[in-house]
Amino acid sequence: MENKNYKDIRTSYEKSSLRAEDLDQNPLNAFENWFNIAIKSNVAEPNAMVLSTVNSKGTPSSRVVLIKEISKEGIVFYTNYNSKKGLEIKANPNVSILFFWQELQRQVRIEGKVIKNSQEDSDEYFYSRPIESQLGAMASEQSSVLQNRDELEFKFDQLDKEHPKRPANWGGYIVIPEYFEFWQGRANRLHDRISYSKRNNIWEIDRLSP
Repeated sequence: MENKNYKDIRTSYEKSSLRAEDLDQNPLNAFENWFNIAIKSNVAEPNAMVLSTVNSKGTPSSRVVLIKEISKEGIVFYTNYNSKKGLEIKANPNVSILFFWQELQRQVRIEGKVIKNSQEDSDEYFYSRPIESQLGAMASEQSSVLQNRDELEFKFDQLDKEHPKRPANWGGYIVIPEYFEFWQGRANRLHDRISYSKRNNIWEIDRLSP
């Protein structure tokens, strides 16, 4: 393998600044405000978040999933409950999620515990999706081993396309936040970091050193 030097790859962050008073006292509201700014700013896939889980051996794994709702309880996403992330969540409900909006030079870290959302909410979202996405969720036994792609496409072709049905092992999760960190890139690596930590059901706000 060719030895390459990546040491000189760097970006100077100079778009904005962040003070604690710029953010809502409720971190979910503060996050929703930033999320809406990302949408209005035409950020590429503002709803993409990195979800990190930990298995029973303490080994972490991460992947990109899409946020589907900001509820009064927390952050909602949907997946196959029997997938790798679903099984890891079942064994350990503590997760971390990360949003990075490069165009705004911002990121948000959220840590919390995961619970399943209601069957009714999962049904409502599943049947609101394009029919092809419904069928894809039905055909895929997510994270299981396939002999080849033809096997997956055969399953897809055999489905009743007139009457899709939400699989019992597919539905929503809610990340109930216990920690938020709002990061705004600044020049000279003197970034702004504002954290919210939940203690005795009260959000305590701190500025962190970059």
